[in-house]
Amino acid sequence: MCILLISIIIELIKSPLLRELGGLFINIHLMTTFKDLWLAQKFLDVLDAEWYHTPTPIQEQSIPVALEGKDIFGCAQTGTGKTASFSLPMLQLLDSTHDDSDGRKDRVWIRSLIITPTRELAIQIGENLRKYSRKTNLRTTVIFGGVKQGNQVKILRKWVEILVATPGRLLDLIQQKHINLTRVEVLILDEADRMMDMWFIHDIKKINNHIPKKRQTLFFSATTTDKVMDLAGEFLTDPAKIIVSPASSTVDTIDQSLYTLSKQDKKELLYHIFNTKKITSAVVFTRTKHWANKVEKNLKKVWIKAAALHGNKSQNARQKALNALKTGEIQVLVATDVAARGIDIDMLSHVIIYDVPVEPESYVHRIGRTGRAGETGEALMFCEPGEIKYLKEVTKLIKKDIPLTEDQPFHLDFDTLTREQITEASKKPARGWRGGGWWRQWGRWWDRNRWWGSNPRWGRTRSKSKTSSGDKGGEKWSDNSKFGLRPSSGSSSSKPKNKSKRFGSGGKSGGRQRRD
Repeated sequence: MCILLISIIIELIKSPLLRELGGLFINIHLMTTFKDLWLAQKFLDVLDAEWYHTPTPIQEQSIPVALEGKDIFGCAQTGTGKTASFSLPMLQLLDSTHDDSDGRKDRVWIRSLIITPTRELAIQIGENLRKYSRKTNLRTTVIFGGVKQGNQVKILRKWVEILVATPGRLLDLIQQKHINLTRVEVLILDEADRMMDMWFIHDIKKINNHIPKKRQTLFFSATTTDKVMDLAGEFLTDPAKIIVSPASSTVDTIDQSLYTLSKQDKKELLYHIFNTKKITSAVVFTRTKHWANKVEKNLKKVWIKAAALHGNKSQNARQKALNALKTGEIQVLVATDVAARGIDIDMLSHVIIYDVPVEPESYVHRIGRTGRAGETGEALMFCEPGEIKYLKEVTKLIKKDIPLTEDQPFHLDFDTLTREQITEASKKPARGWRGGGWWRQWGRWWDRNRWWGSNPRWGRTRSKSKTSSGDKGGEKWSDNSKFGLRPSSGSSSSKPKNKSKRFGSGGKSGGRQRRD
């Protein structure tokens, strides 16, 4: 009886009469699956095979509008599926007009162009496009900088209809006349605000001059600043504005926590967290490339598998590190903001923000690497006294305070600190014996002064006596046999070739190498 009653209620909800009444009195969302979004059956089969059944709000609103051929300005918080929002309708529009009989295999005709800010995001979009289009004859290729262009040019000479590119390499190949964009039908700008932050705005405007004015443009961004809106106005024509959630909002499934401590204790707190929490996979964000390498080295010292990812790494090294985290070969990826946008890592359990970001929007994007597609995640942020001003900007942006964790061995109460204590807690960690400090300063002094005077401790003695042979400098060198070295021959000789060693005479004498 209950089942029958439920089925009657469902049929009433789907009835046209109740839809009209709902449109007048109540707001009922009837689009609950991808079948309601006017997608072709071949794409629905692919989505079912990938276990995608329920669209996200940005997908639910943008896919039907894009299928009508309209321009779109889309804004949603990170991790809400913006890639599928523009990929699926674009593929269906191109597939509906796809024709293999017009001889285009002998010429490159790019019909859709997707521009992204980073190489990793371009590769990820390319993988998703190939996955969604596997039941079509559409071909996709990805180009980006940081690698030689030869292989990319060879692929572009073949039949390619969808091109995913970063702005710099795309503009280079256009100027070299390897790419023809005169037949582009769909232009997609993904993470447009990030491209503006990376100073790609001028490259994008130059690329726009090579694309036909009559086209469909899909413009997606994570923020809605005035500069972003001005840029959108140059590319879009009477667009549909789809803003699902504020750009400053964070995903509710992410458990956020704040750790206050001194700068010197960040390394030890990181060790403490890995010892006390069950972390299956994590991304540690640092402010600079130097600190990314340093944190990676510190983690490896305690037998934690880690890899660094930043702009100074080659593309092969960056992709290898990212794939290693996805496949579970490493536990931690230490990265700068290169990995903060769009990178999708399944089942990422933790995000650790080692340095509070200078730009508050970066906090939202960093923690958005976890808790994606409805999954749960945990985000931890370290804050030293010198980063209080950045922390205030973050809390102002997200409009809420981050819960403070006091149950940790390095907790520091900022409210009770004096100005002198804040200055002391913000100092860089002191270097150990092997890392330098006073020992390195002494060693540098010795490097500057080791060739005058005499010191049998290092195995050579220098005499100031002039020689009659006219040698340059007129100085006489002799080895000290007291320490088992070769006895002096009494004749004048030139200075040793290897002067760069801090300890010993170099070679096989057991001298220790410089660490500078």
